[in-house]
Amino acid sequence: AIFSDALHDLGDSLSLALSWIFEKLSKKKRSRSFTYGFGRFSILGALINGLVLLGGSAFVLYRAIPALWHPNEPNAKGMLAMAVLGILVNGAAVFRLKKGDSLNERVVLFHLLEDLFGWVAVLIGSVIIYFWDLTIIDPILSFLIAGVILFNVFKNIKEALMIFLQAELNPQKQQGLLDKIQQIEGVDSLHDPHFWTLDGRQNIASLHLVLQGNPNLESCIEIKEQCRSLLQNKGYNHSTLELETMDEACEYENC
Repeated sequence: AIFSDALHDLGDSLSLALSWIFEKLSKKKRSRSFTYGFGRFSILGALINGLVLLGGSAFVLYRAIPALWHPNEPNAKGMLAMAVLGILVNGAAVFRLKKGDSLNERVVLFHLLEDLFGWVAVLIGSVIIYFWDLTIIDPILSFLIAGVILFNVFKNIKEALMIFLQAELNPQKQQGLLDKIQQIEGVDSLHDPHFWTLDGRQNIASLHLVLQGNPNLESCIEIKEQCRSLLQNKGYNHSTLELETMDEACEYENC
């Protein structure tokens, strides 16, 4: 059992180290090869970490199922001492990471919470086993913890995949934003809108605006500034706008 736990913790350590490296890399400025920057390395770290968490939870369940019928007789005092140490170490790590706002940092936080809750379960289990000799509490707690972790991990993996696939995360919100843009004075219509996020924090928008009449340069600048202001207020900090006249043909007009 100790050897199996050591292998599990080794996998945890490697995935956490990889996430830390990717998070640092994601802060780099853009280059000729990565023209939008390195932000998606953070999402890659979140995806890898989520998959490791799935494997870890499956491993916990694999060990817990047979223990329901054949509970082990652990050393309750040893469990208690290790649980206190585990809670202190993992609790300090969770406290340091709880203010992280990237998806990668959130997944790492769940990774650490998995270990923290695991040690809390060991603490509870050791007390129950020491006083009441109820060894089946160990696999029962393992099931509960794995269930909570799996629920949150699936949610974060889905979000990471949606970001990689450049999906619109909230189409209803974007439609309201498009309606406001179309109400800008001088705008006749719009088409080919695209809203996506690079890493969950840097949001990107592009769209074509069809202008009324034959606006001069000053009017075009004013319309672009109003449109960019609306986009920035909704969290889109990188926008690309193409201005067109009503007589101009556009191959993306029906998009």
